[in-house]
Amino acid sequence: MGKATARQVVPGSALAWLLALRPRTLTLGVVPVLAGNGLALVDGRAVDPAILLLTVAASLCIVAATNLFNDAADGERGLDAPPQRLGPPRATASGWLPARQLRRAAGGLLALALACGFPLVARGGWPILLIGLAALLASPAYSFGRAPLSAGPAGEALVILFFGVLAVGGSYHLQAGTLTADALLCGLAIGMPAAAVLLVNNYRDQAADRQAGRRTLAVVLGARRTQRLYALLLLLPPALLAAIVDGGWRWLPLLAWPPALRPLRRLQCWPVSSSLNRLLAATARWQLLLGLLLGLAWYLQAPD
Repeated sequence: MGKATARQVVPGSALAWLLALRPRTLTLGVVPVLAGNGLALVDGRAVDPAILLLTVAASLCIVAATNLFNDAADGERGLDAPPQRLGPPRATASGWLPARQLRRAAGGLLALALACGFPLVARGGWPILLIGLAALLASPAYSFGRAPLSAGPAGEALVILFFGVLAVGGSYHLQAGTLTADALLCGLAIGMPAAAVLLVNNYRDQAADRQAGRRTLAVVLGARRTQRLYALLLLLPPALLAAIVDGGWRWLPLLAWPPALRPLRRLQCWPVSSSLNRLLAATARWQLLLGLLLGLAWYLQAPD
C-alpha cells in the first residue's frame, strides 16, 4: 500500500483491520498444513477433513494473532512511526486502531486457536498439546516482553521451526498417527521460504533496527551475508522436496528455481527502500508456488 492510499484508510474501519492482519502473510499458515496432509495421503493414510479444517483454522488464527501483537507492540515502542518507516503502514502507528484493541483481538484469535486445538489434542495426544502450547506462548512473546524474540537474531529460525517443521510434522502426525523423516524434511523445506519473508522484512529495516538497538539476523549478518542467506532459503527447498517425491515426477519441485531468480536479483540490486515491500509479497507467493508444485508431483506419482 502506497502512502497516498494509506492516508485514505478510515480509523476503525474494516479495511484498517484487514491491513492489520497482513493478509499477504496468511498463506504462510496454510501451506505447511496442506503439505503435511498431502504427505499423509501419499503415505496411504486416510485424511480426516474435519481435522484438516481445524488445523488450518488454528494455524491461521496464530499467524493473524502474531501479526496483531507485532503491530501493537511495535507501534507502542514507536518503531513503525511514519514517515521514516520503509515498510507498509501499520495500524497502531498510523492511528487507525489503538494498540489495546489489537491486543484484545489477538487474544481472541488465540482463544479461538485454543478452541480448535481441543479436538486436535484429543486426536494427536501430547505431541500436539506441546506444539499447540508452544505456538500459543510464542505468538505474544515474539513482540512483547523485555526481550521480544523479534528483536533478536533467532526470528528466522523460529519461523522455520513453527511454520515449517512443527506445522508440517504436527499436521502429518494428526492424520498418520506417527512422524517420519520425510515429514520433518518437508517441514524444513516449507519453513525456509517463510523465514525468507521475515529476512526480507529485517533486511529492509536493518538501519532502523540498528538505531533502536535491535539485533535482528539481518543486523548481525550485514547486507551481503543476508543476501546470501536469502538465496539459500529459496534455492535449497526445491532440492529437499524433490528428495521426498518418488518416481519420475521428483523434478517438478525444481521448477520453482527459475521463478526464484527474480526475487534473488531484486534483493541484490534494489536499494534498501520501500520498494522491498513488493519482495515480501513475492516471497510469500513463491512459497505457495513451491507448495503447489509439490502437491502436483504427489498427485502425479499416486497410482491410478
